[in-house]
Amino acid sequence: MTERAAEHPIEPWSLRETGLDLDRMAQSESLFALSNGHIGLRGNFDEGEPYAIPGTYLNSFYERRPLPYAEAGYGYPESGQTLVDVTNGKLIRLLVDDSPFDVRYGELHSHERVLDFRAGLLQRDADWTSPAGKRVRIRSRRMVSLTQRAIAAIEYVVEAVDQPTRIVIQSELVANESQPRLSDDPRVSAVLENPLQPVSRHGDDEDVVLVHRTCQSNQLMAAGMAHEVDTTVRTKIDLDIRENWARNTVICELQPGEKLRVVKYVAYGWSSLRSETAIADQVAAALASAQFSGWDGLVKQQKEFLDDFWDAADVEVHGHAELQQAVRFALFHVLQAGARAERRAIPSKGLTGAGYDGHTFWDTEGFVLPVLTYTIPDAAADALRWRHSILEQAKERAGVLGLKGAAFPWRTIRGQECSGYWPAGTAAFHLNADIAEAVTRYYCATLDERFMTDVGVELLVETARLWISLGHHDRDGRWHLPGVTGPDEYSAVADDNVFTNLMAARNLRAAASYAAKYPAKARELGVDSEEEAAWRDAAGAVYVPYDEKLGVHPQSEGFTGYAEWDFEGYKDRYPLLLHAPYFELYRRQVVKQADLMLATYWCGDAFTPEQKARDFDYYERLTVRDSSLSACVQAVAAAEVGHLDLAYDYAYEAALIDLLDLHHNTGDGLHMASLAGAWMALVAGFGGLREKDGWMSFDPALPDGLDGLVFRVRWRGVRLRVEVQHHQVTYAVHDGPDARISFLHAGEEVVVTADQPVTKPLKKRKPLLPRPPQPVGREPMSAVTKHPKENREKHLAGEA
Repeated sequence: MTERAAEHPIEPWSLRETGLDLDRMAQSESLFALSNGHIGLRGNFDEGEPYAIPGTYLNSFYERRPLPYAEAGYGYPESGQTLVDVTNGKLIRLLVDDSPFDVRYGELHSHERVLDFRAGLLQRDADWTSPAGKRVRIRSRRMVSLTQRAIAAIEYVVEAVDQPTRIVIQSELVANESQPRLSDDPRVSAVLENPLQPVSRHGDDEDVVLVHRTCQSNQLMAAGMAHEVDTTVRTKIDLDIRENWARNTVICELQPGEKLRVVKYVAYGWSSLRSETAIADQVAAALASAQFSGWDGLVKQQKEFLDDFWDAADVEVHGHAELQQAVRFALFHVLQAGARAERRAIPSKGLTGAGYDGHTFWDTEGFVLPVLTYTIPDAAADALRWRHSILEQAKERAGVLGLKGAAFPWRTIRGQECSGYWPAGTAAFHLNADIAEAVTRYYCATLDERFMTDVGVELLVETARLWISLGHHDRDGRWHLPGVTGPDEYSAVADDNVFTNLMAARNLRAAASYAAKYPAKARELGVDSEEEAAWRDAAGAVYVPYDEKLGVHPQSEGFTGYAEWDFEGYKDRYPLLLHAPYFELYRRQVVKQADLMLATYWCGDAFTPEQKARDFDYYERLTVRDSSLSACVQAVAAAEVGHLDLAYDYAYEAALIDLLDLHHNTGDGLHMASLAGAWMALVAGFGGLREKDGWMSFDPALPDGLDGLVFRVRWRGVRLRVEVQHHQVTYAVHDGPDARISFLHAGEEVVVTADQPVTKPLKKRKPLLPRPPQPVGREPMSAVTKHPKENREKHLAGEA
């Protein structure tokens, strides 16, 4: 058995931790995190210690802090926003006689945790003998409810094994926990030290509610807890409430074989507008509702919610058990990040950790929303409604920059720009087009007219207005976008980035098209025929650089003329941003993450098959994948040009990024975009899913290493099941008897009904060029290895 198998056995529907490695606690806390998009609980132990990074988060609940500048400049953001670790309601401390349960003391006979993707529960089982020789078994089950948005719950059971034992359970709410130092910036540390100021406390025999406020952002939050105690023996219960903590203590004596069961309900709420009384009452009501459902009721609701999700979202990987586990792990966490966010941001780490300060980037629209759009579309709509909710701040930001329309923030929590570095921040204007693309994708997949009239058209119009004010026509009539940063952050502030130019053109065409489709809304927004014509004209004249001598597209104007990077000299120094000055990266041919390849994926109609093949061959040799956003895009691009085995490797890497901690920062939180990218690599890469002129389109092909692939998507209210084998694909609908869906297969229209699946033959896809090499030491992990841990070690050593 490999080392990884001993730690996390490969199982199709769960992540199991059979050992306990305290040196890897931060990673485990992220892997076993629970969330519903509103509440996030890191996978800390119930007793609170030992821990790496304690974490209880509420989506968009933050504190402000000053942004540091060596030299200030006009238009620089003045303050940042940092996600706050709020009142911890996970805590259930256990004393066995006089000994606190702590895995570092006594004798730990066994310790196992299981994250169940179908039940939505984290279960923990421990068998422990205290230093005084009293043995107990502990089982806890934890959930963050997907149906009752404000609720988390824990079932905690203690059993005496071989001796009469006095049991003390202390269930707590604790605000302002001690935090590890995550930054050397004293301003950040000051913000994170005691960020919550007490406002009020309420408690009785039924429940407890603590209310706190942040100092700078002036946001109110409340946390509450209530309990049910179940045992056959006599108990004593005490309640103690202070400003920053509350404790409910349960005491009993158990004979061997007897058990004490405590169910803890925890509720959270916050607001920047509502009163302290209103928030406290909201939390109390949520606790009452959870108690009405009871533990069993919450478990049943959770299972039903997930059954419905998996019915429309599951991906079956035949022939690779580890990849199967990884993609379900990925889908489960992507669901948790967005399911109940409800018009709040989806951070790049979800609510699994405070990496990137809890900020939201283009990752949401570019990687997470495609998954949500095709699996749980209401969550995608809510995420886009959040973007619309910060539209006024984006328009103000554009005004500060002397631009029209909206300049959405590169990184933010509540709508203000929090990036203090222009080249890798605001200059990445492509975010606007990524948002517009997410709008049109969602509408095509759902035909949600109300969404378009409420928010969609306005998002398209205001993003289009930015492009017109940012770009210009040259003397030959070509339309340019100078001084922008594309997805590749090693090529910052460049002229005519191909991805940005093509995406801006798509944005402009979409704005003109939907303004014509919804004329009343367009008039309300002040759009006239002249503005529509200007959008179409710019889109039609967009300049796309092309190097005739090399027969490839420069990533941006002049890129193929830059000096080549010294890959051999830096082969042991990745990521490059930690070992080389940015100005050197900016003027060399080296690519942090897939950029032009993303253009060939999202804007595929702008390239011929031959151009895609040559471009892929060229940029594979330059791309070092110092970003977690890269492998999944390279997987899709490789599959399209026929390098199916290479695509297989990249899909494997994207899916395993956190399970194997490939970037050494999983402890800060999971990489939501790469997890979503695992779905993208399989469904868009091997399934060939695209959107073309309002149609859903497929063109499947499998690598030799897979026996088959089955995935499900939602399209206009119908659930489609796609079963891909090496020589054929079968499309089936499993909704009601009247269900019907039409789409494209390899460019041909296909109609599928509930009683008539359709099977189509597949042609073997052959690459036009040989498999290209990657920069030295940056080859992807092999998906076909039988020893994942050994493969990981070779990969990290640059040998794979």
